[in-house]
Amino acid sequence: MNTEIQNRLEKLAYKRTQPFCYSCYKETHSGTCESCRSDDLMRLMVNVGCDYGVDWAIKYILESELTPVNLSRAFEDSVRECYPKEVTVGWMTLDSISVMKAMDPIFWQCAQSEWEEQEAREGNIISFDSGLNYYYQTDIENFLDQEEH
Repeated sequence: MNTEIQNRLEKLAYKRTQPFCYSCYKETHSGTCESCRSDDLMRLMVNVGCDYGVDWAIKYILESELTPVNLSRAFEDSVRECYPKEVTVGWMTLDSISVMKAMDPIFWQCAQSEWEEQEAREGNIISFDSGLNYYYQTDIENFLDQEEH
C-alpha cells in the first residue's frame, strides 16, 4: 500500500477522533487521562464507536464517504477496451463480454482475479480490509486533498 496515502489517512483519522479513557469512560484532552492518569487510551469517534488505534476509523471514513470500486464492472470495462464490443457467431451478433462469461465462467473469474491483483500491484486500486473492498487511489487522493484544504 502507498505509505503516503496511509499516513494521510491516519492523520485524518486522528483529526476526526478524540483520545478516550475506557476505564473512566470519558474523553480526554491529552495523551493521558486527567482522572486516572492512564496513557492506555482508545480513540473515540462520536456516534460511531471507540477502539484502539485508528485502522477502524480509516475503514469507517472510507466506507461512509467513498464508493468502493465495482470490480466486476471495472474488469468488464477493461476488457471492452481491448476487444470488440460485439462478436458475430453465424448469423447472430452478440455482446463479447456475455459470450466470454458464458463460454468459460471459470476462466473469466480467473482473468478477473489476475486483473485485480495487477491493478492493486500497480497502485491503481487500494484495499484497507484485505481485499474485501477496493478504492481507486485517485478517489482517495482527491478526497484527502479536499479534506486537507
